[in-house]
Amino acid sequence: EVRTEESGGGLVQPGGSLRLSCSASGFDFGDFGMMWLRQAPGKEVEWVAGIDRYGTKVLYVDSVKGRFTISKDNAKRTVTLELTSLSTEDTGMYFCAKPTYNGCYGLHCHVDHQGQGTQVTVSS
Repeated sequence: EVRTEESGGGLVQPGGSLRLSCSASGFDFGDFGMMWLRQAPGKEVEWVAGIDRYGTKVLYVDSVKGRFTISKDNAKRTVTLELTSLSTEDTGMYFCAKPTYNGCYGLHCHVDHQGQGTQVTVSS
């Protein structure tokens, strides 16, 4: 059974930082790229970042480029999203997601599984 579990969310002031982590099990983690998605209140789920199976190639939605960093540790079966310079527009539930196709990690990749999410709230 594929499982992903996110952690690290919380309440932070504008300009602050958070580090989100996702632990995965139930599939060959090293053979799959991984993604982070988010859903703001009242909005659709948005793809935020993706990383290839080796942890060497990354992609970001334009709104987070230069502020968020995705990384992958195949030995620990974890994918991390570092969030910096946070704004209120970054508020939302953040999900770790496994794609259906192992070579896919970008915006249009079909999601095979996503976790329950971790809440990020940016507020003063």
